[in-house]
Amino acid sequence: MGAHRDSFGTLDFLRNLPLFRDLDVSQLEAVAAATTEQRVHAGTELFRRGDPCEGIHVLVLGRVKLALHAPAGAQKVMEIIGPGQSFGESVMFMGKPHMLCAEALADSLLLFIRKNALLEAVACNPQFARRMLDELSARLYRLVADIEGYTLKSATARVTAYLLAALVDGAGPGQTADVALTASKSVLASRLNITREHFSRILHELSQAGLIQVSGRNIHILDAAGLRQREN
Repeated sequence: MGAHRDSFGTLDFLRNLPLFRDLDVSQLEAVAAATTEQRVHAGTELFRRGDPCEGIHVLVLGRVKLALHAPAGAQKVMEIIGPGQSFGESVMFMGKPHMLCAEALADSLLLFIRKNALLEAVACNPQFARRMLDELSARLYRLVADIEGYTLKSATARVTAYLLAALVDGAGPGQTADVALTASKSVLASRLNITREHFSRILHELSQAGLIQVSGRNIHILDAAGLRQREN
């Protein structure tokens, strides 16, 4: 799998993303012209800490993890990127090298948009600049929420909050719902700042309490209201 030009409809995909909806046709075409399609296998490293940031990635299909790596080999997963999400904006605007490593968790299709085209669009379109600011502000908000969870909430509260956030339509009293884990338990545990063993133990405790039922990566929520009581 390598990088090549648009073969699936880059322009249409970008047009339907909230981030780019304020660009006019000529601006969108300029961004699409600066975009390269990347198809990668699971386990492919997209960039490492210290690599120069020449643009941003937008995920079309698949999953990508952003992580910090310690010299001894340990890692802290900072974010799991899903389809429609982008990453790399903050260091691109700062002109800094990447601080995180990015690795595909599944076979993935991404768009890489070069820096110059994005900076030109920001300079020419205040609405697009505002959307970029909104995206960066949302990420800062999530980062602060993560720090709050790591420092002020128990591991059980963090796991239950993750499960409840993953509910697509939610589940009220007496209702059940299913959650498919988006990554391996080790990756999700790192994202939640706990060990894989602790993550598995919490799932077992929630299962024993009759709140969930675990089957591999599928979690059947039996009592959403009961889970919410353990979220705080």
